[in-house]
Amino acid sequence: MKVNEIMTALEAKHPGENEYLQAVREVLESIEEVYNQHPEFEKAKIVERLVEPDRIFTFRVTWVDRNGEVQTNLGYRVQYNAALGAYKGGLRFHKAVNVSMLKFLGFEQIFKNSLTNLPLGGGKGGSDFDPVGKTDEEIMRFCQAFMYELWRNIGPDQDSPAGDVGVGGREIGYLYGAYKKLAREHSTGALTGKSYGWGGSLIRPEATGFGAVYYVVRMVQQAEASVLSKIADGLNMPLAGKRIALSGFGNVAWGAAIKATELGGKIVAISGPDGVCEIADGITKEMIDYMLDMRASNRNKVQDMADKFPGKAVFTPGKKAWSVKCDIAMPCAFQNELAEEDAKELIANGVKYVAEVSNMGCQPGAIAAFQAAKIPFGPGKAVNAGGVATSGLEICQNAGHINWTAPEVDQKLHKIMNDIYDMCVEYGKSGSNIDYVKGANIAGFMRVAKAMLAQGII
Repeated sequence: MKVNEIMTALEAKHPGENEYLQAVREVLESIEEVYNQHPEFEKAKIVERLVEPDRIFTFRVTWVDRNGEVQTNLGYRVQYNAALGAYKGGLRFHKAVNVSMLKFLGFEQIFKNSLTNLPLGGGKGGSDFDPVGKTDEEIMRFCQAFMYELWRNIGPDQDSPAGDVGVGGREIGYLYGAYKKLAREHSTGALTGKSYGWGGSLIRPEATGFGAVYYVVRMVQQAEASVLSKIADGLNMPLAGKRIALSGFGNVAWGAAIKATELGGKIVAISGPDGVCEIADGITKEMIDYMLDMRASNRNKVQDMADKFPGKAVFTPGKKAWSVKCDIAMPCAFQNELAEEDAKELIANGVKYVAEVSNMGCQPGAIAAFQAAKIPFGPGKAVNAGGVATSGLEICQNAGHINWTAPEVDQKLHKIMNDIYDMCVEYGKSGSNIDYVKGANIAGFMRVAKAMLAQGII
């Protein structure tokens, strides 16, 4: 495999699909050496087949707004690779959604799902519908119209969407209700992220954030093994006293704030499109609870936190979370949100660890800057895999018509994240250095490639 030749061909075939091309290049550069050690991969053209989706559905979504006006959006579902199992990946509702974005997310999902060791293939979907400022009734009508077009192409053993940016518990409820009405399936894992009590799993809303913190704990343990102390129950508390900056204030940042605080960390910043809230004394339980109200308001303004808790949270418009001094930076919002100049600011301010919780949250220049500065950097496909892992556990519970307790789900999630971390170290360690990006990409790729090889040219 010659990465530059493949990328030149892809750029000619898919011009302007920048996010997708960026994601593919990062993976191919990481796996090039190991790929070329397996001539059977080249003979079967594993990479050439892997970089193209199995299929893409594009459809019109027509709905009626609060003023009785007819609105039209585009809906998509990208089914990427089913070598390991049914397609699995979230739905994103955001005005910037397009095919390139969803292809990048679906491509990343292949390797993320592979790392969980669950039988899940890659997928992603969504719409350019913007939920900001919409009423509950408008969101319900849109979700129903969206599902009317999608339902025939999903199912618990075919393709199981979940939530993503702009799609939380409310949206999943509306989507699931429409799916059940259309498909006449009433106990199903066709969608995950459902509320507990009607098919959802405990811990699922928090899972991406919880899993990310579990991964960060291992990163810190790896780097600071000689100085960590034990607490009474025998678990390490490596986050104790560490200042953590989060971008975003949705489900992902919310879950990360809960678990990091529980493990002794100090959340000193959250951010939104309008700016950053610095919380010098660390986020409180009341503030964490209020993050859910902020997300449900559809205002998408982090300033609401400062207005609600004056004196405890200080809002600065136009700034990012990375302007606040921290020990650990965790981008939790959107792809390419952390630029090279942000990385340099973090490094100058003494950041010690960076964990990419959003999908491809850091630009290539930022990743290079962190790695050049010898700052441990965890890539999104490994760090944020706890969300899809717990979705997989939700499917298992639905299939067995059972519900696990919160501690049972959390224990399984913790084990999956520990296993992912170990795989990243196994494939990414060179001497005393660990390249978590390389480790995650190789570990995820090898499982998929072997499955594709075994199943023939299809």
